[in-house]
Amino acid sequence: MTAVRPDIAPKQAPETAGFPTGFVWGAATAAYQVEGAAAEDGRTPSIWDTFSRTPGKVRNGDTGDIAADHYHRYRDDVALMKELGLKAYRFSVSWSRVQPTGRGPAVERGLDFYRKLVDELLEAGITPVATLYHWDLPQELEDAGGWPQRETAERFADYAAIMAGALGDRVGTWTTLNEPWCSAFLGYGSGVHAPGRTDPASALRAAHHLNLAHGRAMEVLRDRIPATAQTSVTLNLHQVRPLTDSAADADAARRIDAVGNRVFTGPMLHGAYPEDLIADTSHLVDWSKLVHDGDLAAISRPIDVLGINYYTPTLVSTPADGSGDSRDDGHGNSEYSPWPGSEHVAFHLAEGKPRTAMNWAIDHNGLYNLLMDVARDNPGLPLMVTENGAAFDDYVSPEGRVEDPERIAYLRDHLGAVLRAVADGADVRGYFLWSLLDNFEWAYGYSKRFGAVYVDYASQRRIPKASAHWYSDVIRRHALPPVTDLG
Repeated sequence: MTAVRPDIAPKQAPETAGFPTGFVWGAATAAYQVEGAAAEDGRTPSIWDTFSRTPGKVRNGDTGDIAADHYHRYRDDVALMKELGLKAYRFSVSWSRVQPTGRGPAVERGLDFYRKLVDELLEAGITPVATLYHWDLPQELEDAGGWPQRETAERFADYAAIMAGALGDRVGTWTTLNEPWCSAFLGYGSGVHAPGRTDPASALRAAHHLNLAHGRAMEVLRDRIPATAQTSVTLNLHQVRPLTDSAADADAARRIDAVGNRVFTGPMLHGAYPEDLIADTSHLVDWSKLVHDGDLAAISRPIDVLGINYYTPTLVSTPADGSGDSRDDGHGNSEYSPWPGSEHVAFHLAEGKPRTAMNWAIDHNGLYNLLMDVARDNPGLPLMVTENGAAFDDYVSPEGRVEDPERIAYLRDHLGAVLRAVADGADVRGYFLWSLLDNFEWAYGYSKRFGAVYVDYASQRRIPKASAHWYSDVIRRHALPPVTDLG
């Protein structure tokens, strides 16, 4: 990928233009964020259970013990998806629910939940899209060293085999990993995500072993699922922009592009780690020893579709005095950097842009530029927007409604960016709104609401927000509604 200037704007597509035939409309969730039932039916702790119970790690001491109680309410949630007109549902599997220690045989009660969920989706005419890993490593595997250890990638392949055997006949799209950048660099670099470790060398080792886990799982899936099923990986690619036209800021953007994007796209899509990444981080790890013979061939097995998650652009510079503040990068506060080898790079909040409740700048042009960059660098590879959305300070009105015009505007602009990217040649096959439900937002606990559906956590009552009804109308039209129709 290549860093782009902030003033590159997409060409305008006609407002009346529809989305391509077969374009998939969905919404997404993650197991630990919505399921609850943390100690039921054989499930054992994941690293997020442990992390959320560690004082000071999660806002208000919140945990995912109950979350949105999706484990018990999945039938009602699927009925709600059907009512809203969703065509696909992207969910993740809790590894420790189906293979509690990360080793050995599966727990059938855990598998049964996902069998029932998938059957309910299919009965409702909703396509299930399964993600094998959305950050919840079984705690026993972390105790054995976690992702910095090569063995974890081998255990992931065994887990992938279990899931392919259980659901391979019913799930048509399989995603190996969701946002491995967060798993590696927030989990083992800055420590703001589970397991909360703060060692840059471990973060880089974790990144390689996550890549290897993807490759091992791809081999297993291709051997066990029907030839018609699709394989994918989902990356939170950073749409990196230099603050100025200076050579120093261009180098800052190159560095963050390397450790934020190409550390995964390089080996996964092109069969090699970028030379500049290796140079930037050679003082931290010996890549010649970390990467074994055959690793890159395994990692670069072809995928059928690339999932892209986008929320906000990344604006960087190289301070003249050499000091940086990489903690203000939108990824949580820590005195430790999630950018190993580039800790000096400074991050900036874009001026003049509205902000979400996460304090992220709202800029739909970033999604357009990202899609076009990826399409240019990977011709012939279908793309899917697997997460896009925004948190706002939602509340229930006295009339029992949740009005969220800011989210509707956000979605409209970003869907417009997708439509323009398609018009300009990007092969984008679908869009998954993040998130279906308000949920446990990792280190922010329950203080941030991304859902199209409001969840009253005390009663577990679901209230579709105005944005849910707006999105339902988009799905029905298979096109954006008139710009004046925002609610």
